[in-house]
Amino acid sequence: MQANRSFPRRARRVLPAALGLALIAGASLVHADDFIVYSPHVIATQTEFELRGYGYSDGRADINGERAAELSIAHTFTSWWKPEIYVAEYKKEPGGRGKLVGYEFENTFQFTEPGRYWADFGLLASYGHPKGSGPGELEFGPLIEKTAGRFDHRVNLIWERQIGGGASHHTEFRYSYAGTYALTSAFRPGIEAYGRPDDDSYQAGPVVTGEWQVPGTRGNVEYRVGLLLGINSAAPQRTLLAQVEYEFF
Repeated sequence: MQANRSFPRRARRVLPAALGLALIAGASLVHADDFIVYSPHVIATQTEFELRGYGYSDGRADINGERAAELSIAHTFTSWWKPEIYVAEYKKEPGGRGKLVGYEFENTFQFTEPGRYWADFGLLASYGHPKGSGPGELEFGPLIEKTAGRFDHRVNLIWERQIGGGASHHTEFRYSYAGTYALTSAFRPGIEAYGRPDDDSYQAGPVVTGEWQVPGTRGNVEYRVGLLLGINSAAPQRTLLAQVEYEFF
């Protein structure tokens, strides 16, 4: 759906504040457990329910069978800020049993009006709290999107850092790209690519996304499925992606 184009002055003040928070945060390395390329666009007054996850298929026993999923609720209070709460984060390690691992408070800030500049820019800032003991996790970084005709391109640059007791002293970085072509609103094939230099893990593969309006309502159902292939030997050989979302006003 088309994002709101208004852009109040307060949004311009959020960027230095968020970057300051990021610089204050200290410590270590966190392994990213999600496969998503965020859009910087937010739509005022929209509410979302989202479920997404991934699963590894690999010939190596220490990778094969890993699965994770997240359930979240979001509401966009202004034309430039969308907070999102992950009420459940589930993960199953290879050979182990699945369990709830934590919760997360995530914020998307839209900084530019869609289409006003060469590309659209925003920022992601989130805090993940573990279930039980252990350090928390901060994530932050710019979100970039460029739409040209039926083509849409997104790039995320994300830094991750642990905070609290037992946190390590290393900041991880990851990047991701999504490019799609809108044959129709319900069928947008494309590719996604993910790089995690700290894990020496690089993956890419086909995805399909789309959305339908629910008849008689102001709500839409969105979906995304994909298959990532490992580009280098350290990356998981195959990663299945799935996401479904219901959004309404």
